[in-house]
Amino acid sequence: MASLNFDAHVIEPAVAHDTLPAGKYLVAIGSSLMKPTKNGVGSYLEIEYQVLDGEHKGRKLWSRHNLEHPNQQTVEIARKELSAVCRAVGVMTPKDSAELHNLPLTVMVKIKKRADNGEPTNEIAAWAKPDAVQDKPAQTTTTPPWLRR
Repeated sequence: MASLNFDAHVIEPAVAHDTLPAGKYLVAIGSSLMKPTKNGVGSYLEIEYQVLDGEHKGRKLWSRHNLEHPNQQTVEIARKELSAVCRAVGVMTPKDSAELHNLPLTVMVKIKKRADNGEPTNEIAAWAKPDAVQDKPAQTTTTPPWLRR
């Protein structure tokens, strides 16, 4: 039992969120943690991302990277994904995953069906540097007068 001093009249209730639409999102890593796999024979790095702008600002996404696993192909995939994250945030040799936090990057999100219940879920398919278009105004080109006709 827990003693509570709480009034639900003054707090808006939590609402369920649907999956984010597939596409590119500007995000930052908010937290990361090594966790054991379900069967206990490995561990994965779980990374939590927060959307920084647009209609879905504040929403969260997660990725898991099996860095310790008996299947070497699984580890290879995880290491390549982590390399993409590092390159996207510009931290090439992190000693701790916290060095990747709070730096903007772009993720490509897709929708897939969960294996356990068939419900749709988001999956991060790619990581990249923040889109340059967001930082620079569009450039216009003008045709020199001698080429106009």
